[in-house]
Amino acid sequence: MTTLFQRWIGALLLCAVVPAGAAQAAEDSLARVEVYLGSLKTLAAEFAQVVRNRDGDIVERASGTLSLSRPNRFRWDYREPYQQTIVADGSRLWLYDSDLEQVTVRTLESGLGSTPAMLLSGDGDVRDAFEALPVERKGEWTWARLRPKQGDSDFEQVSLAFDARGELVAMELRDKLGQATLIELGAVRRNLPLGGELFRFEPPAGADVIGRAAP
Repeated sequence: MTTLFQRWIGALLLCAVVPAGAAQAAEDSLARVEVYLGSLKTLAAEFAQVVRNRDGDIVERASGTLSLSRPNRFRWDYREPYQQTIVADGSRLWLYDSDLEQVTVRTLESGLGSTPAMLLSGDGDVRDAFEALPVERKGEWTWARLRPKQGDSDFEQVSLAFDARGELVAMELRDKLGQATLIELGAVRRNLPLGGELFRFEPPAGADVIGRAAP
């Protein structure tokens, strides 16, 4: 059973050279993301996730809810077809698999590094972790495509899609094996108060805990 968390560990391969003719479009890609993140404090949404292999065949579907509060706090709750919870509490990252009755905990930095999760919820400079690829318009969505700079990741591209109002509507992750994960967002609520309890996690009684749970 593969999770979004497992697909997000890492950030990429080699530095790509952007053709001169695409330089401005690529710069716009980073600028779009910076503008959005600059205005983002909290976000809550429903999500639908589809994973396709290199041939374009669907190999997995999943859905659930997500919440984030910048900086360094987020929560992903998978509801279908399995139940898993991923929580970043500001210093630690928790992954709870209810089927296995197992909790994995690690420091936030070692758990995520320069990943899409930290792109949305972190407080670092986007340009330190990602380089720009050209902006692409598909239908009513504008895709800002980024390439993580970190060299030990499974991912070679991270893309954020924005609608005509500038709202985030989807994310796409492409790995080095040709697999693509598309996450579409619905019922997006941005910059509304979110309770701090959302980003606290206590291992359920009886669950096996792997890692150091104490701060």
